[in-house]
Amino acid sequence: MSPQLKLIALDTEDLAVISTHVQDARVQTSDIVWRQGEKRLVIGMNRLDWEQTLAGETSPRRLIAALRFDRVLACKSRNIDLATPDKVLELVGIEFHPAEAPGGSAVLMFSRGEALRLDVECLECELCDLGVDDLVV
Repeated sequence: MSPQLKLIALDTEDLAVISTHVQDARVQTSDIVWRQGEKRLVIGMNRLDWEQTLAGETSPRRLIAALRFDRVLACKSRNIDLATPDKVLELVGIEFHPAEAPGGSAVLMFSRGEALRLDVECLECELCDLGVDDLVV
């Protein structure tokens, strides 16, 4: 088993690395947690283990991971219905659009046109693997 990944993004280049690792991750709407009072958004996900795939392993596996954004001023969604907690979204990638430095917007884009836009004081993002998901491939 490859070591668990823990990445931190404080700029656009760092976020591009995290975006690559979460490409094709599956996210249930119930695992999107906006903690407005803490200025934090946490997303639980099943991400594809790209390191294992690129190392030539025959069967792909998914890892349970958490993606966290701190210093979030606002969280807006498009085409995401939180009333359907079992709906599964597929994450395509994450982009950062700078505004007045050091702030801007992190945009999480999903495969069927869904999106989350996070207006942030500054970019503070962390991706952390929590374990292997033996049930989902």
